[in-house]
Amino acid sequence: MHELSVAQALLDQIDAITAERAATCAVVVTIRVGPLSGVEPALLDRAFAVARLRDPRTATATLSIEPAEIRVACRDCGRDGAAHTGKLACSACGSRATRLLQGDELLLLRVELEIAADAAPQLNQSEGVCHV
Repeated sequence: MHELSVAQALLDQIDAITAERAATCAVVVTIRVGPLSGVEPALLDRAFAVARLRDPRTATATLSIEPAEIRVACRDCGRDGAAHTGKLACSACGSRATRLLQGDELLLLRVELEIAADAAPQLNQSEGVCHV
């Protein structure tokens, strides 16, 4: 299950962010996963739940997964539009001469951190939560 290695790499990024921001812990981690990324969101969620336990700063973090749609650019008619897994054809003219614009990504969008009260003023954050 390669989702476990993806979760571990994600947690390595979160560890670096929490250390850089002098945060006590990560609260919510938001990612975007495209259907062509090769990652199964449900498996990644389970792998994250297990892997997060290795560090007290991530042990209670929740993972929020936003799906990404597939978008292609048509080389024939020049339009951009939505496409579907298994059929990356242009939605306007039906051509299969398309270029993938979106749908294969796995992006770390946001990390909500809990910041110690004495560190929060330095970061100019309110209520002890920092959005990275």
